[in-house]
Amino acid sequence: MRVSSHLVTQLLQLKVDAASSSPSVTPDSLVTEDHVRAALATDKGAAALLTTWTVVDFTKKGDNYASLVTSVEVKYELDGNSSEVVYVVKINTGKTFGGDNMFDLFFQKECNFFLDIAPQMNSVLKEIGHTDINVPKCFHASLEEGKEVIFLEDLRARGYKMVDRKQGLDKAHTTLVLRELARLHAASLLLQNRTPKEDFGEKYPLLKIKMAYLMQNYSSLCKAIEDNVAFAKDIIERVGGYEGVSAWINTIIPNLVDIFDQMECGEPMVVCHGDCWNNNFLFRYSETGHPEDVMLLDLQLSGLSVPTADITYLLHTSMTGDVRKPNIETLLGSYYTTFKDVMEAGGKTASFTQAQLLRDFKDRNLAGSLFAIIFVPVLLFETEGEVESSKGNEDDLEEKLRKTRDKAMEMLDTNPIVKSRFLSIFDEMIESGIIP
Repeated sequence: MRVSSHLVTQLLQLKVDAASSSPSVTPDSLVTEDHVRAALATDKGAAALLTTWTVVDFTKKGDNYASLVTSVEVKYELDGNSSEVVYVVKINTGKTFGGDNMFDLFFQKECNFFLDIAPQMNSVLKEIGHTDINVPKCFHASLEEGKEVIFLEDLRARGYKMVDRKQGLDKAHTTLVLRELARLHAASLLLQNRTPKEDFGEKYPLLKIKMAYLMQNYSSLCKAIEDNVAFAKDIIERVGGYEGVSAWINTIIPNLVDIFDQMECGEPMVVCHGDCWNNNFLFRYSETGHPEDVMLLDLQLSGLSVPTADITYLLHTSMTGDVRKPNIETLLGSYYTTFKDVMEAGGKTASFTQAQLLRDFKDRNLAGSLFAIIFVPVLLFETEGEVESSKGNEDDLEEKLRKTRDKAMEMLDTNPIVKSRFLSIFDEMIESGIIP
């Protein structure tokens, strides 16, 4: 599994394996027997007796970003029977970028979600006859400085799989994600309504840390985002025929923080996933191959925002234009129906109408389009390990990013999905009047 930090690290193309960038930070050095015992007791009960455990990596080079992700295979005895279980383990590498230590914060945010927020939302959902939020079960988490780990359910055992991140989500996959986001948003709103006099953001201050805040407080992140927008301009100029877009990009670069801040403000404020792109979802399929369930991964950028912040991020970063554009109203309708059903089951009315949701989505299209401008080129031109570090540490990330961009420009004319995933964003922005 992979910002919270995935927005940040994907857009930077930080293809540095955490073990090689920080030799002292390895699964074997940070996953301890005490961690394994704690996870096993939570999962199987105090009577489960640990027999053996082994760290087994299952990611390929380049899959680890701000967090190192591995697995632990556990053998145990329970009621006289020998059994096995596998846990997915996320490890904080302690890396920095440009001298900024953002990743500790991201790790804390994810722990906060799994240990405090999700259990309370699930309690609300259970009371109204609904199932838990579809996120991996968390069996153990530690925020001990220098030894931060999270033990999560291995969803592979339940048949969940990742889609091809370069191709984008179709309507069926996107509908599943939107319905689950609606359950997340509605459950968080019902939870807040139980203590209306209490400021949810004050109770969980990490939820107030969102993209605009990060850009204002971490200059390295702000510069990286500005650079990626400029990179999008380079692509547009290389393609040709988008001269107005190129000029428009020049005008928005100084205003990126304000654009993201406006996207994250409004009513109602709900707990958002914060990093809704297709690599942060796993799907389970029917025997005929139809997607029938989804799990939300990587809640490292979860925060209080408006529902359409998640929705516009998802639809612009994770779909091709020919799927997104004709299905906007239908997709938003699927979200709204689920949101309304959960709110009414909790004895509350939906705080907005479907028409208002559509208007708000359109009003925030600029920010959603920006996510795509920043994010999609890195995804489309990912080189599967071809762009390697010469030093193997965080000091050469600028060099790696430059090489990645150079490689991307070489691939521009031969990449078959540039138009459907990237250029379609600008076509829609021109058509809607966002770009004059």
